[in-house]
Amino acid sequence: MDIRACLEEAVKRKASDFHVVVGIQPTLRIDGKLTFMNDSPVTSQVSKEAMYGILTEEQRNAFEKNWELNFAYAIPGLGRFRVNVYIARGNVEAAFRVISMRPRSMHELGLPAIVGELSFKPGGLVLITGAAGQGKTTTLASMIDHINREGEKCRVVTIEDPIEYMHTNVKSVIIQREVGIDTQSFNSALVQSLRQDPNVICIGEIRDLETITTALTAAETGHLVLATLHTPDAPQCVDRIVDVFPSHQQQQIRFQLAASLQGVLSQKLLPRKGGTGSVVAVEALIGTPAVRNLIRDNKTEQLYGVMQTSGGQGMILMDDSLKVLYEKGLISLEVALSRARDPRNIKEQD
Repeated sequence: MDIRACLEEAVKRKASDFHVVVGIQPTLRIDGKLTFMNDSPVTSQVSKEAMYGILTEEQRNAFEKNWELNFAYAIPGLGRFRVNVYIARGNVEAAFRVISMRPRSMHELGLPAIVGELSFKPGGLVLITGAAGQGKTTTLASMIDHINREGEKCRVVTIEDPIEYMHTNVKSVIIQREVGIDTQSFNSALVQSLRQDPNVICIGEIRDLETITTALTAAETGHLVLATLHTPDAPQCVDRIVDVFPSHQQQQIRFQLAASLQGVLSQKLLPRKGGTGSVVAVEALIGTPAVRNLIRDNKTEQLYGVMQTSGGQGMILMDDSLKVLYEKGLISLEVALSRARDPRNIKEQD
């Protein structure tokens, strides 16, 4: 199996992912659907040889020690790929995520204006949430690129696992650090970044209590902290952060979060109607005084109500975003209804 040829096909067909699984043909994910390539089923020996063929000696050693490995793989003139190599039923298999050669602009992604506004906040915490594969990293890269090209000169430190989009300094100085190569962990790099004179700190993913604690501290001390988190919607993001902590610390965390939160963006990638590609629906929770009070008073169940009445302040409910995409003809009614929190909100506009 020729990995380069498969990845060329993935890029040509605008696939989001390429999978190598023993027993079936090499597989692409195109517009959210799996598609088998015209090739023979992959054998265990072929899969192992193909994967080991793209690993460095250091990566092979790390993989054989840990039985799984994340890394970025670049092919000059073709693109970059985020790779996860793993063992399943004793076989070496892999999942490749296709990454654009450059960060896409907010206009290209169809992101709402509030995303750009949050990118220019002088400090505080901005979180991008959603399930895996919903484009959180792409949005994060777009925000950094927006700061780099449209903002004032500043120093940006990113902590990623692995580095996906490569940024070129334009107005900003961007330092990109990769977990496992440039630093031992997200939290270690985050702690050290506070001593590196950053204006903006970008955390590829918040995974544990220590990283959340340090991120909140950085946001409180005047840095703009951009990070991703796995939660289904914006309001639940607040509860997820608080619930990570022991009960005796949760009230203090609510106060810290209320003081530092600038916004939460929750997103879903949806199949484009009548064509190839995807469109993004975005929910936005903004750190207004009303939102900060609800977080501080542990009344997060009321956040939906505040969002519903605060469109003028940049807030967007997911159902409203779905309605707009449907009315523009970008997604089908079926897709809008299936992703809506309350399908009646979509039908009322039908």
